[in-house]
Amino acid sequence: MGKFASIDIIIFLIYFVVVAAYGIYIYRKKKSDSGGSKDYFLAEGSLTWWAIGASLIASNISAEQFIGMSGNGFTVGVAIAAYEWMAAVALIVIAVWFIPIYLKNKIFTMPQFLKTRYNETTALIMAVFWLFLYVFVNLTSILYLGSIAISNLIGEEYFHIVMTALAVFAVVITLGGMKVIGFTDVIQVVVLIVGGLATTYIALTMVSEHFGMGKNVLAGFNKLMEVSPDHFKLLVPKPTEYSTQEQINNYLALPGYGMYVAGIWIVHLNYWGCNQYITQRALGANLQTARKGILFAGFLKLFMPIIVMLPGIAAYVLYQNGVLQNEMAPGGKLVPDNAYSAILGFLPNGLKGLSVAALTAAIVASLAGKANSIATIFTMDIYNKYINKTASEKKQVNIGKMVIIVSIIVAIIFTWKDSLGIGGAGGFTFIQKYTGFISPGVFAMFLLGMFWKRTTGAAAIVGLLSGFLLSVFFNQFATTVLGPETWIYTAYKNADGIYEIPFLNCMGLAFVFTVILMILVSLAGPKINTKAFQIDKAMFKVEPTILVMIVITLLLVSAIYIRFWS
Repeated sequence: MGKFASIDIIIFLIYFVVVAAYGIYIYRKKKSDSGGSKDYFLAEGSLTWWAIGASLIASNISAEQFIGMSGNGFTVGVAIAAYEWMAAVALIVIAVWFIPIYLKNKIFTMPQFLKTRYNETTALIMAVFWLFLYVFVNLTSILYLGSIAISNLIGEEYFHIVMTALAVFAVVITLGGMKVIGFTDVIQVVVLIVGGLATTYIALTMVSEHFGMGKNVLAGFNKLMEVSPDHFKLLVPKPTEYSTQEQINNYLALPGYGMYVAGIWIVHLNYWGCNQYITQRALGANLQTARKGILFAGFLKLFMPIIVMLPGIAAYVLYQNGVLQNEMAPGGKLVPDNAYSAILGFLPNGLKGLSVAALTAAIVASLAGKANSIATIFTMDIYNKYINKTASEKKQVNIGKMVIIVSIIVAIIFTWKDSLGIGGAGGFTFIQKYTGFISPGVFAMFLLGMFWKRTTGAAAIVGLLSGFLLSVFFNQFATTVLGPETWIYTAYKNADGIYEIPFLNCMGLAFVFTVILMILVSLAGPKINTKAFQIDKAMFKVEPTILVMIVITLLLVSAIYIRFWS
C-alpha cells in the first residue's frame, strides 16, 4: 500500500469491517419488515432524528469539502467557511418553513412537488435535469476528487484501483436502501469527525513546532492568526486599483457584502431545501423528527470548518515559511487543492489510516446518497409514470438497484481519465459553477410555488428557462454586452485578463429577474389557482425543544461572525 504502514492498513480495515457489518445487520433487520418501495428509497418512518442529521452531514461533506474547501482555505482563508456557517442558518429556514409544506402534501421527490404544484411537463424536465446533474457533475466530481486525495497519500499509481474500490463500496451500501445508508452514515460521520480532527491536530502542531513552540494545538492556531491575519476575515474586501490578482480572484469567489445579499442564500436554500439528494433523508419522517434531524445537521455544520478549512490555512502558513514546497507545488506550479493531502502526508503511522478512513467515509456516504437519489427520481418520477405504471413494489426496488449500478458505472467511465476536466476547474469551483447555472430558476420555482398561490405552471416553465439563460448571460456575456460596470454589477479582470462578475452575484441577479418574470406571467394568468398549496400558520409553529435548538445555533453563528467579520 505504498506509504501506508501495517497499523494504517489495520485501522482502515477495522473501519471497513465495522461499516460493512453494521450495514448487513441493518439490511437483514429491514428485510424482516414489510416495507415496500417507499421504505427502500426513503426509509419511511424508520430513521431517528440523529440518524437524519448525521446522514445529512455525511452526504454533504465529501471530497469537494476536504479537498476543494481546504484549497480555498489555503488561498482565501476563513471566508470560505461562510458556506458552512450560513448553511446552519439556511437549515433553520428549511426546518421551519419548507419541510412542513413537503410533509403535509406527502411529497417524496422534488419532481413530484413540481407535478403536484405545477404540471407534468415541469416535473419531467426537472427529473431529467436532476438525473444528469447528479450523474455527470456530482457523482463524477466526488469520485474523482476522492480518488485523487486517497491515491496522493497511498501512491498515485493506485488512482484507478482506489476509484473502483470507492465505487464498489458505495454500491454495496446503496443497494441496501435508504435505511442502511442512513444508519451507516452515523458511523461514517463519527469516523469523518474523529479522523478529520486528527488531521487538523497534526496541521496545527506542525505550525507550532515550525515556530519553535513544541506540539501545542492552541499555540499553532494563535500563530496562524498572528502571521496570516488576512486569512481570518470573513469579509473579503472589494478590490481597488492597488489590489493584486490573487486578491481579485478571492473577491470573484467570495464577493464581500454582495455574497450575503442573495447569492449564498440561493446556493443554500436551493441545495438544502429543493434538492432530492438532501431532503430525501427527512421526507420519510414525521415533522418533529425531520425538524430535529435538520437542525442537528445545522449544529454539526458549524464545526465542519475546523476539519475541512483549518488544514488549508495551516498549509498556507507552512508553505509561506518554506515547508510543503514539493507537496504544494509539484513541478514548480502551486496547486492549492493539494493542501489537505499535503498535511495528510505528514501524519504519523496509525493516524494516517484513520484520516484515510475519514476521507473514505465522506466519499462513500456522498456517493451512496447521490446514487440513492438518482434511483429514487428515476424509479418514482420516470419509470413508474411513463414506462411501467403498474410495476409491483418489488419490481420498483429492483429497477432502483439497477439504476444505482448503471449510474456508478457511467460515473467511473467519465472519471477514469477526467473527461469532464474536474481537475482543471478545481473541485469545489466545478460543482458550484455548474449547479449555479440552474439554481436561481429552480429556487424561484420552489419558493414562489410554496408561498404565492397565484404562481402558475406557465410561470414555472418561464422561471426554469429564464433562470438558466440569465445565469449564462450574467456569467458569460453581460460584460461584453453591457460593459464591465453598471448600476447592478461591477466586473473585475480574472487571471486570464477577462472581465468577470462574481458568480455568487450572477446568481443573485439571475434570481431577482427570474422572480420578476414569474410574477408578471402569473399575474397574467387566473386569479385563483386550484393547484396552489393550502398553508396555515399552525404548520410553522415549533415546539420548545425545536426553538431551543434554533436559538443555540443562531447564538453560535452570531458569535463566530462577531469574532471573524473583518
